[in-house]
Amino acid sequence: MIHPAAAMSKTRLVWVAALALLLAGCGLLPDQIDVTRDWSAQRLYSEAKANLNEGDYQTAIDYYEKLESRYPFGPLAQQAQLDIAYAYYKFDEPESAMAAVDRFFRLYPQHPNVDYAYYLRGLVNFNRGKGLVERYLPTDDSQRDPGAALQSFNDFAELTRRFPDSKYAADAARRMQFLKNNLARYELHVADYYMRRGAYVAAANRGKYVIENYPKTPATPDALIVMVRAYRQLDLDGLAGDALRVLELNYPDHPELATLAAR
Repeated sequence: MIHPAAAMSKTRLVWVAALALLLAGCGLLPDQIDVTRDWSAQRLYSEAKANLNEGDYQTAIDYYEKLESRYPFGPLAQQAQLDIAYAYYKFDEPESAMAAVDRFFRLYPQHPNVDYAYYLRGLVNFNRGKGLVERYLPTDDSQRDPGAALQSFNDFAELTRRFPDSKYAADAARRMQFLKNNLARYELHVADYYMRRGAYVAAANRGKYVIENYPKTPATPDALIVMVRAYRQLDLDGLAGDALRVLELNYPDHPELATLAAR
């Protein structure tokens, strides 16, 4: 006769064994098998590129990462390094995109597509800090923190300096002009802030900075006006007169001229 305790023990062992088999079977479920494990470098790259073109950036990133880890020294790994940076950029992960671009510079400084790497770096910084609202609704970019804009300007400037014949150079130059205009307007926002608080030296210096660093931008005449008004508040009539004469000579139709000259 089998003792009840022994019977329960055997039953428990049967359940444990069944559970172990069940868990082992779960580990072999199709959705947990890496279907890419036998893919060649070309297959991984092609699938990654297809997903990138279709806008499935997360899957593209996964395939590019597998390609880089399995075939790190092949020619496709070099292009994958650039493609994954672009995928991160489109997936709204600017830090990962920048890390990928910087890694590309370190590994392949003489790569024939290094001009594109500079262009992509500029694009990442160009859009850094923009949320959904800023991307799809009209906003004043000149009121944003200028750090990323200045870095983007420098990235595009490096591209146009080193690769003036690059197919990306023309667009980079247009973006540089846009950024220059925004950076100049940002300085005017700061100058206006100083004027309203009576910090006239700081306001005049901001206006002067625009004239010296962002000449011939739409902000130039307003920078001269800031200088005129700030210098007058400081009783520096000579400097105010100089700024006013420059304004009259270069912008004779400016609507503020009559008010300034009436004083």
